[in-house]
Amino acid sequence: MDRTVRIVGAATTPMNRRDRAIEEIAHRVVADALEDAGMEAGQVDLVVFGNATAGRLDDQGCIRGQSFLRSAGLRHAGIVNVDNSCAGGSSALHLATCASLGGTGTVLAVGVEKMWTGDRAATLAGVEDGVVRIDRLRMHQQLENPSGSVLMALNAGWARTLLAERGTTVEQFAAAAVKARRHGALNPHAQFQSEVTMEEVLGAPAIVAPLTRLMCSSFTDGGAAVVLSTAPSAGAPAIRSSTIRSGNGDLDYHDRLAETAAAAWDEAGIDPADVDVVELHDATSPEELFALEALGFFKPGDAGPATLSGSTSLGGRDVTVNPSGGLVARGHPLGATGIAQVVELATHLRDRAGRRQVDGARLAVAANTGGMIGYDETPTDAAFIGIHVLEAG
Repeated sequence: MDRTVRIVGAATTPMNRRDRAIEEIAHRVVADALEDAGMEAGQVDLVVFGNATAGRLDDQGCIRGQSFLRSAGLRHAGIVNVDNSCAGGSSALHLATCASLGGTGTVLAVGVEKMWTGDRAATLAGVEDGVVRIDRLRMHQQLENPSGSVLMALNAGWARTLLAERGTTVEQFAAAAVKARRHGALNPHAQFQSEVTMEEVLGAPAIVAPLTRLMCSSFTDGGAAVVLSTAPSAGAPAIRSSTIRSGNGDLDYHDRLAETAAAAWDEAGIDPADVDVVELHDATSPEELFALEALGFFKPGDAGPATLSGSTSLGGRDVTVNPSGGLVARGHPLGATGIAQVVELATHLRDRAGRRQVDGARLAVAANTGGMIGYDETPTDAAFIGIHVLEAG
């Protein structure tokens, strides 16, 4: 039977709060998504729950969805847990999409993360759990730095590659950060809702050169959820394709991203030039530029000038990039990020984004990555990449 999976309900929590327990975040976002869908919790047949750090930070290593949604009224719904580092959200959405296509009924994809616990070292360790142990040890031997984050040091290395090999400039990195904060200022759920200037970005404290603090994503508490159904629903965005890949150290991270993107375009039957809006995984502002080129939206070396000119901003002439503010401004609640991207895109495809609405948005892409495999002796590869193509209903 030919089925079309549609997003009939969507929600995120505010990502600028640190005072909510993980159970409260989970219950709130599920209730809001179901209310948006016009459904009761008892109508849900399956929940796919994404989370990365609760085992380390919340003392709940297993049955996380069951634990955090215990009082959500889900009744008979099966709950399946997904832990895929920063890509738990896109992983959960992929499984939820497959289940919906298989005739499961009403499926809920949820991502929730509680990263602010007062123990910065523990949170950093939770983030680094997404790196293979032997590779993590090598990173600490070679990339240790005053910020304490070897993953930011890895990103800084990628940024230096852009500077050396593609003619990208630090000012272009800063322009991506300025854009992120400008878009975030229009998003009432963003972690950071104030604009910054180029001078402020360039003059912010260094993390690992050439990265400054305002070019980097931060620890974030937050949740996101979507309700999926194959039942007809007027105006509900459709999931046109769901493409996933996992690396094994054979390819460089950005080559893996390019390979996955090519497969996604083939599966969806589109060209990146057809896309109106993209939410991508900008763990840092330089990574936004690298990802835009790897995904095929720009040729190597072209994403930086386009960003500096404003072409990727709201109202620009090219694809609109991260109207939510992206990871840098909206926030990066690890296992929720991939779903938060899709919630943002669904909002635009339903023409409900208010001041940050991408006019006439019909085709949208979410690109979420998570985890690292390989370092030094092998290429640093992506552990998981999920790309979802959405179409207006």
